[in-house]
Amino acid sequence: MAERLTHLDESGAARMVDVGEKPSTHRMARASARLTMAASTLELIQDGGGPKGDVLQVARLAGVMAAKRTDELIPLCHSLPLESVSVDFEFEAATTLRIESTARVTGKTGVEMEALTAVTTAALTVYDMCKAVDRGIVIGPVQLEEKAGGRSGTWQRSDNGDDPSSDSD
Repeated sequence: MAERLTHLDESGAARMVDVGEKPSTHRMARASARLTMAASTLELIQDGGGPKGDVLQVARLAGVMAAKRTDELIPLCHSLPLESVSVDFEFEAATTLRIESTARVTGKTGVEMEALTAVTTAALTVYDMCKAVDRGIVIGPVQLEEKAGGRSGTWQRSDNGDDPSSDSD
């Protein structure tokens, strides 16, 4: 049997997935984004001396705020009572900033979109705050790293770059 997109009905029309009969379970999703930029730009960020202030603190707040509003941004997402959202940063190399977000909820549907929205918005905020000194910043990849809970259980991105996709809920 071929898999189908859960947000399309039998006729191909967009629909919100009915989660009414699903049990509430603890769910977690972790996503990441990378930004590549000039070494001098990353140094400004590390020193907290961006042209608009402390870049990482503003980006962290933007990511958390965006995760809480995911259902307003993505048309078919359910509104979720998030229990926690974290946004963290790592200086991976002289020109690379890695952003990671983890979202948690006890509910009937997963929080992958909230984690992805958080890292994407945090990355866009870094770009916005640094564009005056570096318009060449590259954002990407943005990707789901891990999810747990729900009918499909645990999924984790493999180290070899393969995408062990499973159904989502």
